[in-house]
Amino acid sequence: MESEYATLRELYEMDPEDADVLGAIEKLGDVAHRAKFITLFREPADNNGAFLFIQAGAGGTEAQDWAQMMSRMYARWAERHGFSIEVIEEHEGDTAGIKNITYRITGERVYGWLKNEIGVHRLVRISPFNANGKRQTSFASVDVWPDIDDTIEIEINEKDLRIDTYRSSGAGGQHVNKTDSAVRITHIPTNTVVTCQNERSQIQNKEVAMKMLRSRLYELELRKRAEAEDAAKAAQKKIEWGSQIRNYVLYPYQLVKDVRTGVEKTDSEAVLDGDLDDFMLASLQQQ
Repeated sequence: MESEYATLRELYEMDPEDADVLGAIEKLGDVAHRAKFITLFREPADNNGAFLFIQAGAGGTEAQDWAQMMSRMYARWAERHGFSIEVIEEHEGDTAGIKNITYRITGERVYGWLKNEIGVHRLVRISPFNANGKRQTSFASVDVWPDIDDTIEIEINEKDLRIDTYRSSGAGGQHVNKTDSAVRITHIPTNTVVTCQNERSQIQNKEVAMKMLRSRLYELELRKRAEAEDAAKAAQKKIEWGSQIRNYVLYPYQLVKDVRTGVEKTDSEAVLDGDLDDFMLASLQQQ
């Protein structure tokens, strides 16, 4: 970039109105802008993919609908970046929406982007499920852990695992609900539970679940280290109802505001359609 900058500066001094040179300068500016943010991805797993878990809060249908809105928001965000995204497990709501969903998102620096989304997200709107049109507040939580590869070693003792199988639920073909292919693995020492029912065979589901378990244990270790090194940072990562990290207000005005950084956007529709980068970058810079 320095070399290109020097060349473009000479060309610009020769002809300040050259359209090609002006275009190249603008392009170099964009490259430099993106490069500045790449330096913010510093943790060992920042370059990895990630598992994203969304859980509806208390409040029944309202919260479950909000959880589904959030699942679409993050899916659109992933699409904007060209990341691949797949559903590992999903539990539908009783009337509408979802109770929870687990995504696996693959791409460059996915975990680095998403790691500060952990926490409670609060929605304020006119309820579409209330005949009186009252304003409703709903909560959903997000958890994220890195999709670690073989370069990061996590030791798991088979004796520490309890493996259960059960029948898959939800939409699907003839395979669904007819075989005990879904897998639930419990890591007894940490009481960490992972499940997978998206694959067609029990073996495949177990492989994905084990990968998720390794990633969860890695994330737990990161949090333990953060707590030992910096208690304030560890507290920021805790997921507690009522301590939301971001507010999404759709009524009586339109505003999405991050509680931690103060970044806000009045185009809430764009945010719910995946325009999240400004919030994520601000959190990275704050760290």
